[in-house]
Amino acid sequence: MCIHSLAHDAVGSSLRSKRARLLWIAVIVGAVAIVGAGRLSADDPPLNKYQATEVHMAVSFAIVLYAPDQQTANRAFDAAFARVAELDHSMNDYDEESELSRLSLASPTTEPVPISDDLLAVLLRSQKMSAASDGAFDVTIGPISKLWRRARRQKEMPDPERLAEARAAVGYCNLRLDEKAHTAELLKAGMRLDLGGIAKGYAADDALATLARLGIPRAMINASGDMAIGDSPPDEPGWKVGIAPLEADGKPSRFLQLANCGIATSGDAFQYVEIEGKRYSHIIDPRTGLGLTDHSSVTVVARDGTAADALASAVSVMGPEAGMRLIEKTPGAAALIVRAPEGKVETFASRRFDSLDESPHRSEHDR
Repeated sequence: MCIHSLAHDAVGSSLRSKRARLLWIAVIVGAVAIVGAGRLSADDPPLNKYQATEVHMAVSFAIVLYAPDQQTANRAFDAAFARVAELDHSMNDYDEESELSRLSLASPTTEPVPISDDLLAVLLRSQKMSAASDGAFDVTIGPISKLWRRARRQKEMPDPERLAEARAAVGYCNLRLDEKAHTAELLKAGMRLDLGGIAKGYAADDALATLARLGIPRAMINASGDMAIGDSPPDEPGWKVGIAPLEADGKPSRFLQLANCGIATSGDAFQYVEIEGKRYSHIIDPRTGLGLTDHSSVTVVARDGTAADALASAVSVMGPEAGMRLIEKTPGAAALIVRAPEGKVETFASRRFDSLDESPHRSEHDR
C-alpha cells in the first residue's frame, strides 16, 4: 500500500463538451421508471412526483423527488442544484480558477496546501480506491487524460515522448493528504488531478443529502449515469432502474429495484476514438497511459454514488477477474460486466448483483 495520508475515514470535473468528456466518466445507466404517488398510511400527507433537470459538470443532472406540493419541490430543487453547482466550481479541472486546478498548478508543492472539506473528502475516497484497486483508479492521471483529450479530437495517438513524460507525473503515491490539517501536497512536478471518475457520484450523493435535510428523502439524482438513490417512491419497493446495454443504440433488458444506494455505469458506448482501425475507450489505464481496447460496460451498485462511480471506473480498468474480486470484497457492492473484446459478448455478474436483478430472464452468457 502506498498512500501518503493521515486519513482514517471520510464520507465522501467536469466536461466542457460531450466530445471532450473527462476520463472515467460513466455512460448512461438507462431509463428510470417510477411508479406510484400516494400515501404510505392515512396519517401521511399525499406525495406527488416532481422532476427537474439542469446541466452541471457539463452533463445533465436530473432530479426526481416526491413532495407534498410544487412549492416545496421547487425549494428542494433550488437547494440541490445550487449544491451541485458549488461542487462543480470547486472540482472542475477545465477551469483554471477552480480549487482543484489551483492545487494542480501548485505542483510540486513546497508546503501543505489547505483544501476545502469537499475536496479533502473526495481525495480521501479516491486514495482509498487507488489502494484497493492497485492503482487502476488514480485521480493523478490528469497529465495523461489531457493528452488523450487531444488524441480524441485529432484522431491520432498521443506522442510517445509526451506520453512518457505524462506517465512519469502520474502516481497516487505522490498525493499526500493530511485529514486533521485539511491539507494536500503534490510531490512531483507536472502533476494534475482529474476527478472525472468520482466527482459526479460525490455531487449526486451531496444533492441527495441536501434533499433529505429539507425533509425530502424519497428522491433520486441521475448525473448522466451516476446515480444516488434515496428512499423508495410511495408504495413501491424501490426505484426501477434499467441497465444500459453494451451498444449505444440498444435498449435496457435488465432491471433493478433499488433504494438508499448508488449505481453507476462506466463504458465506451459513446466515448471512444478509432485510430488506425483500433478502438480506444475514453477510459484510460493510469498504469499504462493507454485507452482501454476491450469494448465494455461495467455497472456497479454500491452503498453510495461516490463508491459506485469510482468502482465502475476501477473495475473497467482491472477487467473481469480482478475487478470481480474487488467487488466481492467490497461491502455492499455488486457489479455486472458486459464486454466484447473480440466481438463476442461476455457477461459476468457478481453474486450480489444476481440477487438484485429483476429481469424475467438472464443472458445465456451470464456466469
